[in-house]
Amino acid sequence: MNGLRRTATCAAVVTVTLLGGLTTTAVAAPAAPPAADPQAQPTATGNARPYDRLIVGYKATAAEAGSDDAAAADAKSKGDKAGKALKLDRRLATGAAVVDLGGPTTAAGAAKAIEEFRADPDVAYVEPDLLMQPLADPDDTEYAKQWDLFEATAGMNVPGAWTGSTGAGVTVAVIDTGYVAHSDLAGKTVPGYDFVSDAARARDGGGRDSDPSDNGDWMKRGDCGVDSLGQPVPSADQGSSWHGTHVAGTIAAATNNGKGVAGIAYDARIQPIRVLAQCGGSTSDIADAIVWASGGAVSGVPANPTPAKVVNMSLGGRSACSATYQNAIDTAVGRGTTVVVAAGNSNADISGFTPASCNNVVAVAASSREGNRAFYSNFGTKVDITAPGGETRRGTVSTPENGILSTLNTGATTPGGETYAPYQGTSMAAPHIAGLAALVVAKNGSLTPARVEALIKDNARPLAGTCTGGCGAGLADAAKTVAAAGGTTPPAGGTFQNTTDVQIPDNGAAVTSSITVSGRTGNAPSALKVGVDVKHTYRGDLVIDLIAPDGSSYRLKGSADDSADNVTTTFTVNASSEVANGTWKLRVQDVAAADTGYLDSWSLVF
Repeated sequence: MNGLRRTATCAAVVTVTLLGGLTTTAVAAPAAPPAADPQAQPTATGNARPYDRLIVGYKATAAEAGSDDAAAADAKSKGDKAGKALKLDRRLATGAAVVDLGGPTTAAGAAKAIEEFRADPDVAYVEPDLLMQPLADPDDTEYAKQWDLFEATAGMNVPGAWTGSTGAGVTVAVIDTGYVAHSDLAGKTVPGYDFVSDAARARDGGGRDSDPSDNGDWMKRGDCGVDSLGQPVPSADQGSSWHGTHVAGTIAAATNNGKGVAGIAYDARIQPIRVLAQCGGSTSDIADAIVWASGGAVSGVPANPTPAKVVNMSLGGRSACSATYQNAIDTAVGRGTTVVVAAGNSNADISGFTPASCNNVVAVAASSREGNRAFYSNFGTKVDITAPGGETRRGTVSTPENGILSTLNTGATTPGGETYAPYQGTSMAAPHIAGLAALVVAKNGSLTPARVEALIKDNARPLAGTCTGGCGAGLADAAKTVAAAGGTTPPAGGTFQNTTDVQIPDNGAAVTSSITVSGRTGNAPSALKVGVDVKHTYRGDLVIDLIAPDGSSYRLKGSADDSADNVTTTFTVNASSEVANGTWKLRVQDVAAADTGYLDSWSLVF
């Protein structure tokens, strides 16, 4: 593997020592196994990393809360006092200010600037913009059994749920390393976004953009600077993890296609959102990604055309829940998005980890194939539920068959060929619950995030083995949860219509007309009627598509050698994989010159 060693644990750790001796560890794809493991991470003291930005939340009454000029002036003023070249970098979607410290610095070097903000009565909070580093390392052992879905001892009873729901019509955002193409996920994604703002770490030639492709998170020894003891970070070369693709496969890999693995919500769609790159990802980027995934506005980023109903975050940090994360999560949940978070892999109480200890999230611990709390999994009263996370190794003993098998890539640095491999971690447990949440939402679209969480917890079963420290409501049971989710078949009938004329440019860009459907329950029918009335000479010039609320396109009519006038007909579309409620669009394009016309009206009949 080109000299870059891959191991079995899905773990990541970045450590920053804060004021007063407080130690904060930022982890993406949760933290490290306990010290008994030969792959254990360095101690907190020996792994402290520099950071180069602060996140400052101003009180609503402060001028800086609404004015970039005021915030910029405040940053400069406080920087002058602290002996730092502070400047306003940007705003988060939650309104907080990201302040550049003028370059990487230690906690001690930033202490004066932090004190200046804390002393200001107009400042609600100030916190470092922590880097989160994914170090998810798979085994290369081929594995063909998904015990985590069906085994009686510690499986999640997923096949029993599929008669009630397959996740159709639901989008799940995977906030992670991005996505690398895999045939078992082909056609399963909707447009996502790359939120990595630091161009130097992005590996794609720039900062934020509309391409969430995973360019690899590999690192050479020392690529990320040195820790507080002057030791290189990382201490050894590390290969690319392709972590986001592994998570996505657990949630929605194609099923019944004669190859690979089965996804839990195999008819759901994945929205890949890239926040983790070389040396990790920042809290500020992740917070904006949470808001955008749920349909919220982020400055400088186009609107999300397909907001997610479920968000998976297999990442976190060693500290109490930060205001930055809590604000972003609250906005997402307020829009009806269920937020699922990995508990962490430090064999510690979850109360010391963020965002796992935040309010309004579903925090997920990991269990082993024997039904015990996995040796690495965090625990505690803030854990909501447990799901299979696997154990690919304990100490020096390798047991890849006991891991969570999913989609992956062979590339040690940049993308190579597709493959499958097992991981272990609460990073693997979380997507089990995100997939289950998608099954529940597809079954009953009227459920709130709080109700989705309650259903998952209320229908859990006790772990077959032991759990010290607290594993939430127990092991999730997909079949029982989906059965309890309610939902009914949409009533027969129901017509929705748009009669507003739309001009169709001659040999020009496509135009759209929208119909918002509400009051329906569940998915659209397998014989959705689409009535179309287009006034246009030489109708062979026209291409007509139906666009579902999640962005899926259904071709109704292609161009042809047809000199007749007008398109006045009713098309039948199998839309059973689409949620009925939402905004549907009719897209019409004239692809040849000389003839003109307009869309007179169109309708949907359920």
